[in-house]
Amino acid sequence: MRSVVQRVENCSVTVDGKVVGKINFGLLVYLGVEREDTEVDLNYMVDKVVNLRIFPDDNDKMNLSVVDVKGEILVVSQFTLLGDVRRGRRPSYTDAAEPDSAKKYFERFVDAVRGKGIHTEKGIFAAKMYVSYTNVGPVTILIDSRKNF
Repeated sequence: MRSVVQRVENCSVTVDGKVVGKINFGLLVYLGVEREDTEVDLNYMVDKVVNLRIFPDDNDKMNLSVVDVKGEILVVSQFTLLGDVRRGRRPSYTDAAEPDSAKKYFERFVDAVRGKGIHTEKGIFAAKMYVSYTNVGPVTILIDSRKNF
C-alpha cells in the first residue's frame, strides 16, 4: 500500500461538477492499493497516517499529528501511485490491486481512520476526480507499507 500525504488547507474533491468531499485543515491522502496487500499493510498505513507528526508545535517544529491538531483527512483513491516506470515511458500497473480488492481496502482505510475519531471525507473510488487544495509548507510525505522508500 502506498500513499502520498500532504498537509493542506481548503481541500476538496469534485466529481461531475459536484463537491463530494471537503475538509478545511488537515491531511490529503492519496491512497494506492497493491495486489499483495494484507491486513498488515492496511494497519501499518492507518497508523502511519494518523500519527504522522508533520504539524508544527508551539516552537514551529513539526512535532504534532493530525490527531493532536484536531485536523481532518480527505482520502482519494489513486492507483497511479503503483505505476512502475523503470522500463519504457508508459507506466505499468501490474502491481496495482484489481478494482474490487482495491475498493475494499480503500473503504476499510477510510473506516479505520474514522474509527480513530478523525473527521474523514473521501473521493469516489474509480471516478474522474478533480482535487483542489492548498499544500501548507509545502509538506508532502511518501509512505510505502513495504518500506520500499
